[in-house]
Amino acid sequence: MPNNNSSNKFDPSYHANSVRRVHSIAKQMSPPAATSFTAEVVPQAPEDPLFGLMRAFKADESPDKVDLGIGAYRDNNAKPWVLPVVKKADEALRNDPELNHEYAPIAGLPFFTSKAAELILGGADSPAIKEKRVTSVQTISGTGAVHLGALFLARYWTGNKKVYISNPTWANHNQIFGNVNVPIAQYPYFSKETKGLDFDGMKSAILGAPDRSIILLHACAHNPTGVDPTFEQWKEIAQIMRSKNHFPFFDCAYQGFATGDLMKDNLAVRHFVELGFELVIAQSFAKNFGLYGERAGCFHAVTGPASDAESTITPFRDLQPSLYGARIAGTVMNDAKLFAEWEENLRTMSGRIIDMRKSLRAKLEELGTPGTWNHITDQIGMFSFTGLSEAQVMKIRSDAHVYMTKNGRISMAGLNTGNIDYFAKAMDKVVRDTQ
Repeated sequence: MPNNNSSNKFDPSYHANSVRRVHSIAKQMSPPAATSFTAEVVPQAPEDPLFGLMRAFKADESPDKVDLGIGAYRDNNAKPWVLPVVKKADEALRNDPELNHEYAPIAGLPFFTSKAAELILGGADSPAIKEKRVTSVQTISGTGAVHLGALFLARYWTGNKKVYISNPTWANHNQIFGNVNVPIAQYPYFSKETKGLDFDGMKSAILGAPDRSIILLHACAHNPTGVDPTFEQWKEIAQIMRSKNHFPFFDCAYQGFATGDLMKDNLAVRHFVELGFELVIAQSFAKNFGLYGERAGCFHAVTGPASDAESTITPFRDLQPSLYGARIAGTVMNDAKLFAEWEENLRTMSGRIIDMRKSLRAKLEELGTPGTWNHITDQIGMFSFTGLSEAQVMKIRSDAHVYMTKNGRISMAGLNTGNIDYFAKAMDKVVRDTQ
């Protein structure tokens, strides 16, 4: 008997609706559409050369490999060194029953920023401090201080909005000023012939810059060359800048680390302040406290005499800086006994680097390595420009597993009594092989 139940008959409309529902579900389960932030919109940032170098070093399985790339202090066993005074300050902080983790004041910790200003300006008797012409803001290390200074000048400097930086300079200078749309020009700095300062070229470029230009200066231990002007040369630079009404921007990442003497290493800054310059300073505590990852820094603006001088950079007091590194540095700088121990720690670090300079030069001269090597000891601070070409740098890496930046810069802190003979011989060989 035929079944007349209509529910068993094929219904085209019902089938079509079912297909649409399946397609809808499948569409919802399919991968999302391509991102709005494609590589064409947001280009890939280039790899940081130093971190690329560090990765290559770590991947190298040679037992003889030598890392002369990264700019961080190492002890004679090639290990990071936590300063003894930092350990003491850390212990004091951990045992402080009043310590908490509340937000820092917007401009930073006053007990840190005030002492940071005294450190770079030469003490509480600095004319700028006594006349209340200094505004200080805690920053994310020296990098944050350079950025804050660049942003401040980009917005408010009424002179020639172009910054003149040394050739070469710390690579991040270019990126930081470029990010805030301040045009960049260069002044000659390093002489490849003498492996020292191209002082005439530097003076000529600063003199030729339009009036009221921004001149970026390394306060001490120039990065990457290790070449500093003498104090007499600093006096000439200041004289030229005054005649042109230029604006000094000091970057100071190595105070106390260069010579082991905090007051020697801020001599240029103090001289400019004593001459009455308005200026800004980016100050880092990464190297001289070994607080690389804690990002403790300070930005200082020194202005001309005015009733509102100390409120100069109020628009930028919105940084909410981190606490730990500043607490460590502030604790040390506010305690006379700890401060004296810190100075001794600085002499330990700078002294070891100076010893490595003397030893490397002596070994190269003993080997009769072609060329002159006095620049190794003439230069100062963390880095030395060896004079090796990029081709020689790549050859010494492939032949001897020695890692340095392509411009021939080495971190003197990477040398120690266990590897300096090996490095000197490798350097001697690459120089001879590529003559």
